[in-house]
Amino acid sequence: MTLHADLFFSFRSPYSYLAIGRYRAMAAEYDITIALRTVLPIAIRDPGILFTGNPNVGRYIFIDAARSAQMLGIPYRWPRPDPVVQNLATREIAEEQPYIHWLCRMGQAAERRGRGLAFADEVSKIIWDGSTDDWYLEDHMYPACERAGLDFCELDGEAQHDAEALDAEIAANQAALEAAGHWGVPTLVFEGEPFFGQDRIAMAKWRMEQKGLEKRG
Repeated sequence: MTLHADLFFSFRSPYSYLAIGRYRAMAAEYDITIALRTVLPIAIRDPGILFTGNPNVGRYIFIDAARSAQMLGIPYRWPRPDPVVQNLATREIAEEQPYIHWLCRMGQAAERRGRGLAFADEVSKIIWDGSTDDWYLEDHMYPACERAGLDFCELDGEAQHDAEALDAEIAANQAALEAAGHWGVPTLVFEGEPFFGQDRIAMAKWRMEQKGLEKRG
């Protein structure tokens, strides 16, 4: 019996990056489909709550994401450029956002083709692994899409020409995340139960095994 789960994911979340490859590997090894449910980062969808309250929150995320990557043996560096154009010192979000809406639409277009998980994994690598300072260029995006079994030009065209419908799907993903009882990413939702964070993968797998998760034959 094939199980199904939804993975709520942001291209700007370091923890999403640290989780995506392991969830992709799980879906390859076990009889489960994991749908990518791309959402906009909090910095875009609700900037009023980003890093509010204790100023140590932002600093902690930077420290913890880096050490988590080191512990997991995953290459990591804060993206250059940042998928969200933001002054991290003042927390000011720029009005012009040339990357994040495009990335989210590309991810949603990939999921329409059943390749969302692969797309998010391959593209997250070029954004976060420190291998390039210009991940958004076609020279990097095209081969990343190719490795995910997708055509960059096709996705890019869809992101431009079907933007309104893709944005509506992304908004529906956000509503589904909230309905599942969470607000952050990465969150895997399995049979209505949310598992938030890159450190809850083993727990999610444990629950799936209780429900009959088996290796692919």
